[in-house]
Parts: sequence; C-alpha cells; structure tokens
Amino acid sequence: MTTTNVPANAPVRGRRTPLASTALHLTLLVTSVIAVFPVLWVLLTSLKPASHATTTDFVKETTLENYTKLLADTEFLTWFGNSLLVAGLTTVLGVFVAATTGYAVSRFRFPGKRGLMWTLLITQMFPVAVLIVPIYNIMSGLGLLNEPAGLVITYLTIAVPFCAWMMKGFFDTIPREIDESGQVDGLTPFGTFWRLIMPLARPGIAVTAFYSFITAWGEVAYASAFMVGDENLTLAGGLQKFVNQYGAQWGPMTAASVLIAIPAAIVFLFAQRHLVAGVSAGAVKG
Repeated sequence: MTTTNVPANAPVRGRRTPLASTALHLTLLVTSVIAVFPVLWVLLTSLKPASHATTTDFVKETTLENYTKLLADTEFLTWFGNSLLVAGLTTVLGVFVAATTGYAVSRFRFPGKRGLMWTLLITQMFPVAVLIVPIYNIMSGLGLLNEPAGLVITYLTIAVPFCAWMMKGFFDTIPREIDESGQVDGLTPFGTFWRLIMPLARPGIAVTAFYSFITAWGEVAYASAFMVGDENLTLAGGLQKFVNQYGAQWGPMTAASVLIAIPAAIVFLFAQRHLVAGVSAGAVKG
C-alpha cells in the first residue's frame, strides 16, 4: 500500500483560497451597495426639506414635512386606495384564473389544449406599446375607461398567461394519484382541485399572488392612459402630478415612493418563504 504525501500548504479541493474569498466578499459588498444606494437615497431625500432636496446633506435638518404635506395637501390617500383596490382584485382573480387554467391544462385533455398553451405564451411577446391602443379601444367600447374594472381586466391579461404556465408546471409535479383518491372519495373535479390540490400548491400560489400584485401595483403605462381625474387616478398616475415642465417636487415624490414601497414589501415578506420553491417547481415541467 502506497501513500501520497500532500504538502501542508496545498489548496484543498472545494475550499476557496484567501484571495478568492476576499474577491468574492468585495464583489458582494459592492453589489449590495449598488442595490441599496438608490433606496437609501430616496428615503433620505424624503426626510429633507425642499431647500436641500437635491443636495448631499443627508442628515441635515431632518423633517417629516414632506410626508405631512403629501397626506394633507394632495389626493395621495385616494390614489393609494384606488391602487390597493385594483391590485387586490387583480391578485385574487389572477390567482384563481391562473390556478384553474394551469390545473386544467395539466390534468385534462381537450381540443385546443396545445393552441391554448401557445396562445398564453405568444401573448407575452407583445410589448405594451403595441397593446395599449387596441386595449384602449376595447375598454372604450365596453365603457370601462376610467373604471377600476378596466384596469383589473387589463392587468389580468398581463399576469394570467405567465402565471398559468408556471402553475401548469407546478401541478405537473403533484402526483395524479391524489386526484384519483379524491375521485374515489366522491369529489368532483373542482372539489378535488379545491380541497386536495390547492393546499399542496401553496408555493406556486404565493408566486402567482406576488407577481399579480406587483404587476398591478407598479404598472404605469395603462394606468396613465386609462384613468383621468384626481379621484380616479392610481398611484402611477398620481405621482406624475409632482413632475411638470417647470420642475419636480422631489420631497413629496420621494415621500410617496417610500409609502408606495410598504405594501409591496409586506406582500413580499408574506410570500418570500414560498417564492424559491414555487418558481423552481413551476420550471420543472412546461
């Protein structure tokens, strides 16, 4: 039996050298600073008076004046409520439609199934600039311009195709024996879906809910084109009131940006433990 003498200072396979470890940590540090800096800049700017809005004096004369003026002197709370209504309805309907569509194409065979899946995929290839005019004409013909329902339907056309594809891949990973056990117990197909499959699909549902909410909460183009009047605007349209040809009101705008981020952060915190599992499971099969 022969032995091989390994030098004491020889690098161990799978272990980084000090130089590589240092380079990795520096890269992560720089990347983190780049990611956090814009958010920190907006937050600190929202706490500065208007006279210092464009200066680098971050902690000089800290004030909440921008927030008080935003809430008291503008229609921000109305815009916030409108956005919350639209995003909430989009999330609930988006989850239900995407989940039922994904389950149907995962479990059943029916004429036009392949065409439906291709349609869902192709609709994702068209940019907003191409779709906004025909959708505007459709909503105008239906009398849904300047109505929350019009925005909800529009956002569903964005969220549902992607989420249905993802949910289909997620349902493909759930054994069909569970469906068969539900049928043996006398459940209808919808009963099987609702009582047995949906509880197992929580990661996929979390991703669908998060994507649907963010789609409606942060969208600008459709909200600006379809909604007019301060009482009907969402946050996307309302923020444009702070910018005109003569300048920008950075204080109220940054304060609004901070408040707008809070609901998105809350939704993310509730959904984060399911996000990785939902995305990875939905990508297993297509």
